[in-house]
This record gives sequence, structure tokens and C-alpha cells, in this order.
Amino acid sequence: MDDSGDSGRPQPGAGGTAPGTDPDDGKPKRPAEPGGGLLMGRPFGVPVYVAPSWFVVAALITWVFGGQLDRVLPELGGARYLVALFFAIAFYASVLVHELAHTVAALRYKLPVRRIQLQFFGGVSEIEKETETPGREFVLAFVGPLLSLVLGGVFYGAMQLVEPGTVPGVLLAGLMISNLIVAAFNLLPGLPLDGGRMLRAVVWKITGKPMSGTIAAAWVGRGLAVTVLIGLPLLTHTGALGGTAQDIGGVETVMDALLAAILAGIIWTGAGNSLRMARLREHLPDLRARTLTRRAVPVESATPLSEALRRANEAGARALVVVDGQGNPKGVVREAAIVGVPEHRRPWVAVSGLAQELTDGMKVPAELAGEALLDRLKATPATEYLVVEETGEIYGVLSTADVERAFVKAMARPGA
Repeated sequence: MDDSGDSGRPQPGAGGTAPGTDPDDGKPKRPAEPGGGLLMGRPFGVPVYVAPSWFVVAALITWVFGGQLDRVLPELGGARYLVALFFAIAFYASVLVHELAHTVAALRYKLPVRRIQLQFFGGVSEIEKETETPGREFVLAFVGPLLSLVLGGVFYGAMQLVEPGTVPGVLLAGLMISNLIVAAFNLLPGLPLDGGRMLRAVVWKITGKPMSGTIAAAWVGRGLAVTVLIGLPLLTHTGALGGTAQDIGGVETVMDALLAAILAGIIWTGAGNSLRMARLREHLPDLRARTLTRRAVPVESATPLSEALRRANEAGARALVVVDGQGNPKGVVREAAIVGVPEHRRPWVAVSGLAQELTDGMKVPAELAGEALLDRLKATPATEYLVVEETGEIYGVLSTADVERAFVKAMARPGA
């Protein structure tokens, strides 16, 4: 199953600590490489990971397909499982091509792709930003199923060149059918599937509102989830998908029901997540650096903490910025570090020992807002940032904890 979309958006965390920051010392760390399994390569500069769940489904495909080969090609004996394993790998290579189609389209539209991950039910391309137009959204979603259809045609053509009933013939037939199923499934018009994104693009184009498209496609996706949960076991039981009435009470019936429940759960959850992400983006403009910034007072590095706090209280400020003799900012005193100093020791502790040294990424323009603000904070994880005017003048200090609280408050509004 494909679930291309923007899942790289920073989320509010616990305790006011930015992702990638040590909760003990608050110092920024180098952002971790996006993980999720075994790194297989970086086509087009995008890391491709194989999740641990892939090995489970690969083993399952090998077992099931190996059993089918025993009926079609009994002369293979135990070697049928090697052939079945090759099929599992080739099938997921096809899924990778499907995901690379999304990736190439996204990069063509200058949308950053965090990673591709191959997992239990297919693959996911984690595209970090939304497309700007419904036309681009439609193309970005459609190229994946299109490539799966093309691969199905390629495997069908290759089948004509080999003898039916042979190992190559059976493998090519299996790959043709599996790619057609992938294409057909992803064209279903409900989020989080590609067809859902295509439906979203159409409604967006008609209404002029991306949120309307998301709501429509998400609710259709939830309807699909219910349909899969109820309909898939019925179809297999009646024989429409190869099942038999004799399967009732047997392993096949249990597996069909389990598969339907897992698929339905994934679709339902994905549709809900799409709705939440869309509502998040609706409220992103409310996150403005200027309105979230704490007033700060400048203090020199040798100033005792008690004296710095006294000046801050007099000025009605909630943050401290360490400056040099010329008033140039050099660091931001971390709130967590202040709390960690007992009151009786504060006259003997200089603010320089509690400050986080400023880097260029920790200087945030006061006019930054919405997605641009979150992208800036994500690029340089820290607990506090210096907010500056266009002239370079100190405006104040932005705390990650304040951004997170504003984020949660925005999402808790009616309709969010």
C-alpha cells in the first residue's frame, strides 16, 4: 500500500525539549539521520529504508507463493522457496519503483522528500511539504499507480517471450498481477491512498479550498476502511477472490479476516491523520515568532544569576540574553538551567555558565511564521532561540515550549 504524503512535520513533544536536544543539558545535537530500518541506498539523494516489518511480509510471501509453486511446478521441490523469495524481492522492487515515481515528481516540484520506506503493506514516500496547486497534487499522486500499471504491462510483454508453465513464466505472471493489484488498490478514491489524493485534488480544484478536498477524501477513505473490513472476507468466502465456502472456520477464513482488519485499520488511521495534518496546516499561520517571543534583558557574561533575574523581574522580562561589552548577543540563558540552580547558589553562579552559545540557526527573524518558522526550528534543534529584528536588534527569546503550547492550543480549537 502506498501512503505518500508529508509526514515530516515537527510535532509537539513532552517537557518542552526540542527534537534532537539532550533533555539534560539542552545543547543542540546534530539532527539524526531519518531512520526506520535498513538503509538500502539513496536514489536521487533520498534515503531508502527497509523496515523490519518487511522481513515478516517477505517470509509470508515466500511461504504462500512457495505453496502455490508446489502445485504448479512440483518438480522444483525445496527450491520453490528460493524462487518464492526471489518473487518477494522483485515485488518490493516494483513497489520501490512506484515510490520513486512519487519522489521524482516531488523533487521536480521542489518538494523535499525525507525518505522512502518499504514496510509491511508496501511503501511510503515521506514528502515534507504540500503541493501548491491541485494540478500538481493530482500529478504527484497519479504517477505512482501509473508506474505500477506500466510495470504490469512490461511484465505482460515479457510473459509473451517465455514458455508458459516455466519458472520465468510463473514469476512474470505473478509480478504482472501483483503490480496491477497495487495500481488498482492505490487508485481507490480515499485517503491515504493515491486515489484519495487525486480525489482531494479534484475537490480542491472545484471548490478552491484544499481543506474541503481533504475532508471529502478522508471521509471517503473511512468509508473504504469499513468496506474493506466487511467486504474482503465476504468476497474471499464467496469465491470472488479465490476463496471457498469450505474455508469457514479454517485458517484461510481467519487470515482473510485478519488481513481485512489490518488493511481497514491502516486506511482508517491514515484518513484520520490526513485530516489532522490538514487542520494543523490551517492553524500554522497562527504560530508567529513575534507574538510568541518572550521579552528579554541583556546581561554580560560575568553577571551573577541572582542579579540577572532581579533585572529581568524589574523589566517584566522572562528571558536572559548574554551579550559582550558592545552589546552583541553571544548566548541565551536556558530556562531549564536556571531552574536547576538552587536559590541560595544563584548569587555565586555567573550567567555565562548557564547560556547556550548562539549559532546562526538559533537567530530567528521576528516576522517568521507558520511553516517557515517550524522549518527553521526543525533545522536547528534547541530549547531557546534569539529573535531579532531586520536591523539585527534583539527582540526577545523564543522558547520551544511556548511554540509547542501554542501549537496544541491551536489544534484544540473548535473544528480542529
